[in-house]
Amino acid sequence: MSSTPSLNSTKTETTPRAPSPSAKNEQWIEKAKAHLLQNYKQQPIVLERGLGSRVWDADGREYLDLLGGIATCGLGHCHPEVVAAVRGQLDKLWHVSNAFYSEPQIELATRLTAASGLARAFFCNSGGEANEALIKLARKAQKDRGQTERYEIITFENSFHGRTLATVTATGQTKYQKGFEPLPQGFTHVPYGDLEAVRKAVGPRTAAILVEPIQGEGGVRAAPPGFLKALRALCDEQGLLLMIDEIQTGMGRTGKPFAFQHEDILPDAISLAKSLGNGLPIGAMLCSEEAGKSLSAGTHGSTFGGNLIAAVAANVVARKVTEPQMLRDVAQKGEYFLGRLRELQRRMPTIIKEARGLGLLIGVELFQDGAPIIARCRELGLLLNAAGDKTLRFAPAYTVSHDDLDHGVRVLERALKP
Repeated sequence: MSSTPSLNSTKTETTPRAPSPSAKNEQWIEKAKAHLLQNYKQQPIVLERGLGSRVWDADGREYLDLLGGIATCGLGHCHPEVVAAVRGQLDKLWHVSNAFYSEPQIELATRLTAASGLARAFFCNSGGEANEALIKLARKAQKDRGQTERYEIITFENSFHGRTLATVTATGQTKYQKGFEPLPQGFTHVPYGDLEAVRKAVGPRTAAILVEPIQGEGGVRAAPPGFLKALRALCDEQGLLLMIDEIQTGMGRTGKPFAFQHEDILPDAISLAKSLGNGLPIGAMLCSEEAGKSLSAGTHGSTFGGNLIAAVAANVVARKVTEPQMLRDVAQKGEYFLGRLRELQRRMPTIIKEARGLGLLIGVELFQDGAPIIARCRELGLLLNAAGDKTLRFAPAYTVSHDDLDHGVRVLERALKP
């Protein structure tokens, strides 16, 4: 197998080497089946190392990774600036608790509020926790306004907001809720993009609207143009909080620091995770000054939230994804990749239904189940996953090369051919 390439290296068309029957992959997978909770449908490889848009499994086989930890490793695997920041912090201090201040966390809050236009930051460990913070914020803010009856949150069909009991209830997909009934009260689901349905759903108990700019798990579906702006106006009219789930779309993924900025609005609060730490576990809730007053001392917290190791990594990300050239690159690469995928759709109109997305978050909807195609791509050395049963999801690193994107399209075409 070839040695680890540089971040700027590209991949040429090669025939992947099949793992041997005694592969280390299989040995580790057997241990996983014996000891891990079987709550994931994991692809049958054990990933051991990575660099840029490449990963290698336990048998040394190389893959082009166009999934990026599901929109998480925005700067690519083991980005040298992230590695250097984390190594430097490891020799200084790891954890002190939020009973004390720490410079990396303060610096990160400063960067994120400046980039978003919001005023306050709360740090946690994951997207689910960030959305929990949004839910608590909405309820507490309305009570502090004297609107004690307002606790319900309008969310959308086919949305995804997390796996906690509250966030899975906020999620507009019953398959994630099955078996966990009775679910908490306080959530109403309406069709995504249907402003009139939202208006009809608003009532005396409504506290907020929670929306994804692009539904990631719902099939990589973007909100209709003007929808977020209309929701902002409706929230202002009705005294509601507009809360935007930027877990998959935030931190430069769509060609702007945050996807809501494509509509030139300012929400009351947003949630972040995934690309924020470039693979290290960190989440955040950003909110306005007014809303933030409701989460006063003792109302909410997180032991590991804003951990120093994760915070220094996130500071590198926050700095890089606010650079104009980086954002231009993401937008340009996204347009290029989507264009190539749409060319493929035109050549395979009976197999590919649609290619859609924004920036480097792209879905390819098929007329067939996507699982066999994902498996075939993996056999050919390309990693991706599904967003729904028939939509293939691509969320490559922002540093991905055009050659790698071209290679990905060629592999996908091979996988789709009968």
